[in-house]
Amino acid sequence: SLCSGGAPGLSYRELKDLKKTEVLHIDVRERWEIDKFGKIPASINIPLGELVEALQMDPTEFKEQYHQKMPAKSDPVVFSCLAGKRSRQALSFATALGFS
Repeated sequence: SLCSGGAPGLSYRELKDLKKTEVLHIDVRERWEIDKFGKIPASINIPLGELVEALQMDPTEFKEQYHQKMPAKSDPVVFSCLAGKRSRQALSFATALGFS
C-alpha cells in the first residue's frame, strides 16, 4: 500500500506513472525487510524509525547517508511500506515537519 499527500492509497500503476515525474520514493520498511523481500526500483530506504531525523538533516549529510538529494518541503514525495500503516505514519511525520 502506498501513500502520497494528495492521494492516500496509490495503486501500483499510479505509482509507476508518478515515478515518470520528479518524485522521491521513500520506502520506510526496515532494512531486513528490503533484504528479504527486495528493493523497489528507484526508491530509497529510510526506515520509519529514522525518518523524522532524516527529514531534518543537513542536506549534505542526507546526501552522504542516503545517496539522494534531500527533498525540499515542497517536493513531491511518496512513502511506501509493506501494508500501508507505516507509510501513513511517515506521511503524518513529514506533514508535521512542514512538508506539503
